[in-house]
Amino acid sequence: MESRLFEKAEYRLAGDNGLLVEFGEGIDPKVNAKVRAMARALEKNRLNGVREMIPTYRSLLFIYDPEVTNPDLLYTLIEIVENSLENIENQPFKIVEIPVCYANEFGPDIENVQKTHGLTIEEVIHLHSKPEYLIYMVGFTPGFAFLGGLDEKLYTPRLATPRMLVPEGSVGIANNQTGMYPIASPGGWQIIGKTPLKLFAPDRVNPFLYKAGDKIKFKPISKQEYDLIAQKEKSL
Repeated sequence: MESRLFEKAEYRLAGDNGLLVEFGEGIDPKVNAKVRAMARALEKNRLNGVREMIPTYRSLLFIYDPEVTNPDLLYTLIEIVENSLENIENQPFKIVEIPVCYANEFGPDIENVQKTHGLTIEEVIHLHSKPEYLIYMVGFTPGFAFLGGLDEKLYTPRLATPRMLVPEGSVGIANNQTGMYPIASPGGWQIIGKTPLKLFAPDRVNPFLYKAGDKIKFKPISKQEYDLIAQKEKSL
């Protein structure tokens, strides 16, 4: 299905106290820009009764208190904000460089990706580290960034059997997406490398290194460079 931005948002009920507002179809930068612009505008115009607003690739999910508000009222208020939105250009983004060691001990599935596409390991590393990836959304676990812009030559299905525990810092591929595991967690992505950076540190002034709308640039590093950076991270 071809990606497209809806002229007007579409609304769907999501359970007894949820309202899903969709702005387009597919994984598309224009659709996601509209989502992020609306999220910023609605954060400035707090909706009474809304407990949580969750941005995704192409929609906003509102969890509300049914004793305070209802879908019809939210629809009216959200539509007013959408109609008053002057443009959908987002705030300036930053490019966050993430060093990654693609060595086999850190990338147990890199050979799967290589063999699936008839590439060399070096070609997989080059194709994966070449783009600047847009962060479409952050979720699943704290700081897990879903990145768009993966080269089609690397599209690889998830593992048939997910791992019970993927190490913190692992970098993987799942179909047309790539992403990083900020904390150790279960997962079924094809793991091709690992970053020594602490992607999520709750004790840090800024717990996360990035936010939705920023871009990620992977930088291949050696095992020796990995160890040096890892030591510095431990001392912070």
